[in-house]
Amino acid sequence: MIKVVVIGSGNVAQHLIEVLLQTEEVALVQAFARTPSHLASLLPITTITSDYQEIIDADVYIVSVSDDAIAEVTAQLPFENRLVVHTSGSSTLSVVHSKNRAGVFYPLQTFTKGKSIDFTAIPICLEAENELDYALLTTLGSALSQTVLTIDSEQRKSLHVAAVIVCNFVNHLYEIGAEICEKNDVPFEILHPLIQETAHKITERSPREAQTGPALRNDTKTITQHLDFLENSTYQNIYQILTQSIQHVKKL
Repeated sequence: MIKVVVIGSGNVAQHLIEVLLQTEEVALVQAFARTPSHLASLLPITTITSDYQEIIDADVYIVSVSDDAIAEVTAQLPFENRLVVHTSGSSTLSVVHSKNRAGVFYPLQTFTKGKSIDFTAIPICLEAENELDYALLTTLGSALSQTVLTIDSEQRKSLHVAAVIVCNFVNHLYEIGAEICEKNDVPFEILHPLIQETAHKITERSPREAQTGPALRNDTKTITQHLDFLENSTYQNIYQILTQSIQHVKKL
């Protein structure tokens, strides 16, 4: 059984704690949080510490904190030559302090506090400094997910950029769409089937093949009408930039 300590108390840390507690092949032996009460609903208070000196022995220490805090947190760990991994999509392997063996355990998904998620469907991207540590992370990852991948720091950086575009940016476009609907007394829910079909299509064909709309058709009349309708100059700029990008890709 793999013994794990989770260090952190944010969204990713909490989701990891929940799934680790449900996994028979893994023993979550402790969690570290600067504010233990943040994890009190998930774990007995006796298994949570806010003191680095009280962190106990484990096979893997998963550091799930903000990117800016990884170096500081791993530098404060009171032990050496143990496997310490971070969960960041944009940080390199080397950000983990060199006194310990570094690794990456990156679940590629968006996590929202209080919303449960099926971890078995989440790709877990792994990187490690040596083969033995990688093998251990593979066993750990396979206990949680059906998809475990070898992804190095440069690949992970590209994945994270792509993830921000297809997740965070797309969600912001949903927000703009919802605002437009609200201002015109139209329920945003009407768009749910369209959103679902668009997302489903790109699981069956490439995004380029799935592209539709006035920009692809070069329907200048509709594009002009839309730009005139959008009173917000930022939204107009977004519409224009995306239209130009779609038309540029079409020409390639």
